[in-house]
Amino acid sequence: MATYPRYAIYYAPAPGTELDRFGAQLLGYDAYSGDDLPFPGESPVLPPDWRDLTKDPRQYGFHATLKPPLSLADDKTEAGLLSACEAFADTPREIPIIKPVIDSISGFIAVVPAEPSAGLIRLAADCVSVFDEVRAPLTAEDRSRRNPSMLTARQLDHLDRWGYPYVMEDFRFHMTLTGRLAADRRKAIMAMLQERFALLDLGSLSIDRIALFRQNNADSNFRIVGHWKLREGYQAVRVEPKPLPADPH
Repeated sequence: MATYPRYAIYYAPAPGTELDRFGAQLLGYDAYSGDDLPFPGESPVLPPDWRDLTKDPRQYGFHATLKPPLSLADDKTEAGLLSACEAFADTPREIPIIKPVIDSISGFIAVVPAEPSAGLIRLAADCVSVFDEVRAPLTAEDRSRRNPSMLTARQLDHLDRWGYPYVMEDFRFHMTLTGRLAADRRKAIMAMLQERFALLDLGSLSIDRIALFRQNNADSNFRIVGHWKLREGYQAVRVEPKPLPADPH
């Protein structure tokens, strides 16, 4: 069983940006301030049950997961995690740039990349591996909640190694806007969200930030307790020398 508080490292748009306001207002929650927000009322009009449709993502705030929610190991502290986040952000790296679109993913509607991004997968993999040392071991109860019998062999390996099945090769960047929708409602709601999103005229998006979110108990919303801009640069990559081919003579 998870212990609290729980922490997660997410991508979240910079506070006050158009994308930040777009997501926060649609979810009715601002993870930076911890405040509930009124839903936007301008056209296109939201469905009357919008509060129910956004209940699940509202608890997490508008974000894309990089390091999934975790409890801290016994010898780790929030102050240490904040310092680790700062050090991670200060490490030079290539900043992924995507073309964001609204689409359906596993029955949810989310902001996703129009095309796969190798740089984005590397960033998420770095977050998963670097911050894993602060994670408390996965309990048997938490493991069973992931329905291990429904996972692929690789996802099961990820679950046992990293505490979450959808990481590394199985990572899919998404900024969720709804809960899981019935198929007969998905098309109309996605069209409405696509129309709203088009007003932002957001042709590209730099995934250039990380944020540390904290959830105080099982019923509380996640809230941002620190956020950092990633330092752009290129990490040195060691290339192992290849052996010379054998002399055929």
